[in-house]
Formats: sequence, C-alpha cells, structure tokens
Amino acid sequence: MEIGSSSDKIFKLYDQLELLEYQDKFVVKSLESPDQGFSISRREGNIETLSDASSSEKPSKTSAIYGVAGTIRLLAGTYLLVITSRKEVGSFLGFPVYRVESMKFLACNEALRFSNSQEKRDEAYFMTLLKTVEATPGLYYSYETDITLNLQRRCKLMEGWMSKPIWKQADPRFVWNKHLLEELIEYKLDEFIIPLLQGSFQMAQLELKNSPTTCTLLSRRCTRRLGTRMWRRGANLEGDTANFIETEQLLELEGFRCSLLQIRGSIPLLWEQIVDLSYKPRLRIINHEHTVYFFLKIQHFLFLSFSLNSGAYDLTLHFQLFIQPQVVERHFHDLFQRYGETIALDLTEKHGDEGQLSAAYSAEMQKLPNVRYVSFDFHHVCGNSNFDNLGVLYDQISEDFEKQGYFLIDTDGNILEEQKGIIRSNCIDCLDRTNVTQSYLARKSLNIQLQRLGVFTSTECIPLFAEDYGKFRTLWAEQGDEISLEYAGTHALKGDLVRYGKQTVAGLIKDGMSAVSRYYLNNFHDGIRQFHVFQDALDLVSGRYTVSRNNPSPFQLNSFESFSYLPVASALLVGGLTLTTFTIQQAGRSAQHYVSSVFWAGVTAGVMALVKANGRQFCSRPRLCGLL
Repeated sequence: MEIGSSSDKIFKLYDQLELLEYQDKFVVKSLESPDQGFSISRREGNIETLSDASSSEKPSKTSAIYGVAGTIRLLAGTYLLVITSRKEVGSFLGFPVYRVESMKFLACNEALRFSNSQEKRDEAYFMTLLKTVEATPGLYYSYETDITLNLQRRCKLMEGWMSKPIWKQADPRFVWNKHLLEELIEYKLDEFIIPLLQGSFQMAQLELKNSPTTCTLLSRRCTRRLGTRMWRRGANLEGDTANFIETEQLLELEGFRCSLLQIRGSIPLLWEQIVDLSYKPRLRIINHEHTVYFFLKIQHFLFLSFSLNSGAYDLTLHFQLFIQPQVVERHFHDLFQRYGETIALDLTEKHGDEGQLSAAYSAEMQKLPNVRYVSFDFHHVCGNSNFDNLGVLYDQISEDFEKQGYFLIDTDGNILEEQKGIIRSNCIDCLDRTNVTQSYLARKSLNIQLQRLGVFTSTECIPLFAEDYGKFRTLWAEQGDEISLEYAGTHALKGDLVRYGKQTVAGLIKDGMSAVSRYYLNNFHDGIRQFHVFQDALDLVSGRYTVSRNNPSPFQLNSFESFSYLPVASALLVGGLTLTTFTIQQAGRSAQHYVSSVFWAGVTAGVMALVKANGRQFCSRPRLCGLL
C-alpha cells in the first residue's frame, strides 16, 4: 500500500490483520482492506490469494495478529510464522517502531502421519527448534519504513526508493527472517512481508540547555554468520564474522539529524573455542590439520581436475597461509566498500590464548591498505573499573576518528557532513569490552555534534548535565544487555562501567551471576533454553540447514549418546566425593577404613581426570551444522 503524493509515495504494510481458522485452511486478511489477503492450506501448505480463496463457511476461530514473519518447510510440510503481540518502542525518523513480543508457528500440513518413525523423531526435534524460534529476543520492525538502512545510506538512495515494498528497500544483511520470506515474496504478497531486524532499539528524550533532543540507538545484527557465543566464532571462508553488528547513534534536534555509525565483529580469522567443561575453553586458530576438511570442500566446489589423493596434500601444506589472508582481506574489503576507511580496534589481552589470537590478527592486518590496526589491551589499561583510562586509547585515534566525522543533514534534507570511515571494535565476544569502548567513542562524537549545532560551547560536554548524561549512558547499557542476551544468553558484563562510569558492588554480583550463567548455557543441556539448541534453531530458520526427506537424519549422523555420559560422570563424582569424605572421617579407626578412603579418593580423582580429558564429550553441542 502506497501513501503520499505521486512524487513522494511511501510504501506501508498492513498493520491490522485478522487470522481466520477454518478446518482446511488459515486465512490472513487486512482489516483496512478486507479484500486483501491470502490463505494457506492446512493440508498441503499451498498459498492462494484471497480472491481465489473465498469461503462461505464460518471460521472456527478468529484472532488478531500483527504481521506474518514467513514460512518454513520441514519434513511434514509447511509452518506459518505469525506475530501475535507487539509493543511500540519509539520511532525511527518519525515512523513508529515495534518490538515483537510473541510469535507462533501454525502447522499447515498433514504429512506427518505418513512418515516413518525416524522422520517423526526428527520432526519432533525440528518442532522443538521452532518453539525456540518463537521466543527469539530483540526483533524489531516498522510498518512504514525500513529500519535496516542507516541514515547516511538512506539519504543517498535514488529518488523513489521509499515507494518500493519494504522488503525490497531492506539491507539483506540485517533481515533476520530473510529465508522465511522467500515463499511470500514468490507469491508477491508485498503488503504482508515484514522484514524483521534483530538487535536493539533504545530511545531517550534529552533536555540539553532547554533544547529538546531525541537520541536513538539502533543496533543491527548481521545474519551472514548468525549464531550464539562459542558456537559461532571468528569468520567463515567468505570473510563474514560472528556477532557482526552495525550500531547507529541518531541525534535529532530542531530538524537537524546527526548519525554516527560504529561496527563490531569477531576477529576475522578462522578460529574456534569449543566448550569442554572448563570455565574458559582454549582459543584455537584453525591450522593445517583443522583446515583439511574445508580445503576438500573448496576443491569439490571448484571441480578441480586433479586427484584428491595426489594433489590435496601438496596444496594443503599452503592452505592456512593462503586462506587466512584471503578471509581477512575479504572482510575488510567489504567494510571499505560499505563504510570507507576502517580503524580496527583490537581490545583483546596480549598474553595467553587471547594474545596468540591477537598476534595472528595483527600479523594479517599489517598487510592491508586502507585499514589502521590499533591494539589496546583493555583489561591491562582499564582493569575492572578505570573507565576513564579509555582516554589513553582515544588519544591514539582521536585525529583519525574526528576526521572520519559523522553524518549531518538539515531541516530540508541537505547533507552538511558525511561520515567518511568507520571504527570497528572487537574483543573476544564483542560484547562487554566492546560495548564500553563504543559508548565512550559515541559520547565523544555526541559532544562534537552538539558543539557543531550550537547547543554546547567549545568547553562544554554532556557529562556536565547529569540527568541527560544518565539517560545517554542508560541507552548504551540497555543496548549492551540486549545484544548480550541474544549472543550469550545473559546480561552484559561491565554494564556498570557504561551505566555509572564505575564498578559497583551490585554490578560485581550481577557480573558474577552472568558469568556463571554463560558457563552453564554453553556447556550443559537444558531443554530449549540451552544454547546448542538455539544454534540449531538459528541454522534452521536462516536456511543454513535445509530440511529434506532425501537427506539422512542429522540425528543419526550426530548421535545423542554424549548426553548420557554427563549424568553417569556426575553420579560417580558425587558418590566418590561422598564416600571419600565419609571414609576419611572413619580412617583413624582401622586400617580397612584407611584403605577405603584411599580407594574412593583414587576413584574420584580418576573420574575427575577422565571428565577433564574428555570435556568436549560431556558438553551439549549443535547437531545440524558444523562450526564454520
């Protein structure tokens, strides 16, 4: 649906929808335009436009829905995903923005009754994954505008772009349900196709020196290497990195609009950190031995004419030397094309496993043009509470950062300033240290913008205005929590540094609880709340894993046997510790008790050593796709 004059049309989605349930089909129609809608068969999952799907019978149930997020085909057939509740959370460039509060998959199939026992077991697990998808956090959308495009890019699009269907306007990198929308796009249901953005949307009203100002923080998660902490690390062969997020800080004041972009993303090397029951699993760069599999995939893809047996070994000797630079180069070439010259801030530690990974990253970065690499050991310089020590980092990059600038347009849409480059920040998870650093740089840019607009004098800065500064810091703290929940399943660590500028006792307790929660989520099985299940759900909903009856069951290839080891090991450990404690208390009474004590202590130590040596076998892991 298009609104506005012929020269300035804006495409708008239907925002008031009705779901009609019949015995043989579901019907979705617009309340604004009752003749517009479509039906989907509950037997075969076939879609028809409303004009072809009229029915004289009364529906068994009628309910309000707020959008259609797409369809997915599993073994038994099609499932339709609808938005069942929403919440308006603010506006982007004057258009209302909503957060998805709940979603539901509707089964549009009857093929399950014709499936064999293995297919029924597989479908049951796939349906568990759909339940996980229904609870996906941090999904946002608008009926009247595309929120995946930043202000600078929007202002440079050709005239008439905003009259296109919203899914055509969207940046596909940030459309969370891109794979789910394919069938709706095929049937040209443009007015019903909602691109969902996963990330964070925060908004605050400031009163800076009696100048009403709106500050919006919008973070966009990339879907190219979508996944959860531990199960998606580093880059893939195309140079796409885990937890890649574009964050836009938008300032609106008396018709002027300022936009600052920053990005974050995992270190763009091939590396992994496989959970193994240890609190901090080893980081490992994927080297010669670990890249053979990926090399063979590339050989098959390129249809190499020589024999694998005769050629693979010689080429694989040079595989890491060839692939790692290619991955880094592809990643930063893509950033240069999109954002301009890049400053890469590496906030990792310079010793231990982090130090080795950082050194490998640094070595590759020295070979790249148009990129300035800055190594800054956040923990060493800032510790846990010296937030202001980030000034040491800012002194190193301030000239280039300020030269990159920000984007600024006036009340008539004229471009007054352009952002000419980008800051790319990373730590290991690209969550806690990264968020503290990005909020610091955002504050510096905000001061510059407000001075440029005449709100601040050259000596004034936002920390001088306590109430407004508190709102600004809350924006960044809430954003950090939301992104951390999506990637790690817990609130962000170091949130106090962002929210209050210092570490508090309550913050230390909260960080400790979050750290323990991250450990548990990454290691152990806990139904649909477990992160290996989240990873499978993301691989399924993003299309990275395709369900087909022609493919072998992924659960026969990746058995569940390892999950049965942990209860046995746990029982042996608990029993051994209990008996050891009991026999030690009795050891002084007789030699027999002393021997028993030594025996059970030995059994307990042996079990502990076995568990430690085989930690990966005791941890839950994704079942549908590999790590890269």
